[in-house]
Amino acid sequence: MTITADHGRTHGYDDLPGLMGLMTGDEKHGPAATSTLDVLWVLYDRVLRVTPQRRDDPARDRFLLSKGHGPMAYYAVLAAKGFVPVGWLPGFGAYDSPLGHHPDRVLVPGAEIASGSLGHGLPIAVGSALGLRAQQLHDPAVWVLIGDAELDEGSNHEAIAFAGPAGLERLHTIVVDNSSASHARPGGIAARFEAAGWSAVTVDGRDHEALYAAFTAPHPGRPHVVVARVEPKTA
Repeated sequence: MTITADHGRTHGYDDLPGLMGLMTGDEKHGPAATSTLDVLWVLYDRVLRVTPQRRDDPARDRFLLSKGHGPMAYYAVLAAKGFVPVGWLPGFGAYDSPLGHHPDRVLVPGAEIASGSLGHGLPIAVGSALGLRAQQLHDPAVWVLIGDAELDEGSNHEAIAFAGPAGLERLHTIVVDNSSASHARPGGIAARFEAAGWSAVTVDGRDHEALYAAFTAPHPGRPHVVVARVEPKTA
């Protein structure tokens, strides 16, 4: 596990609850954000090839947060990794804070897109992967995190149906499944992607080693989805 210095101290996974605790307000969406915490940590700690110093490097990996209720965990991980100052966290959601209830790519260092509307993140990720391919940038990976409820949106299914036959192997999707979708059937998420030609793995969304293995599994010629199962949403 790597650690990040911030004004003389270091931040690791065990610090994340405390960093999240600095953020208050009426629209925290705490349970939804917490469901993404382990996924985000494993990605930023062990998988993504991006650092605060490389956040504008064309060769960086791209991470897109589509799950609009996940920014508390996202901001905590970005602070732990040095993308944003820890001192910004207590102002979360305030009028004059750069850390809004939905991340703004113009205001939040390291944020690739502004998130909020359900169903837009995966289509943007498909476009990003196509854009990198068109620029002959074949090394950067595109990662997008969506919630299972976003799969109720038709725009996601169009993106899934396109990406498989297009062979977008640098495209990676993580679906955090906390059983909050209205129209899902149990066990159906991975099957939906596989039917469209994707590589798919379903894992325990709290198991860091299982997540890492799933994130780094080879999938030549195909986009890859990891379904991260977590406890059902209760609030």
